[in-house]
Amino acid sequence: ASTEGKLYGSVGAREIADAFTAAGLPVSKSEVILGEGAFRNIGEYDVLIHLHADVETTVKVVVVAEA
Repeated sequence: ASTEGKLYGSVGAREIADAFTAAGLPVSKSEVILGEGAFRNIGEYDVLIHLHADVETTVKVVVVAEA
């Protein structure tokens, strides 16, 4: 990330689903709902996870710069 906190790429539904799956919580890309598209800055974001027709939850995703 730049010194202003802007990412050189972006964090989208695929990266979020992969992170959940790597942590032992299998989530598919299609279950991750990003209201305003991929994240392009470091920070905290609320993300909707749509697990089933009647089951959804909001989780906080923290995007940090790599060391």
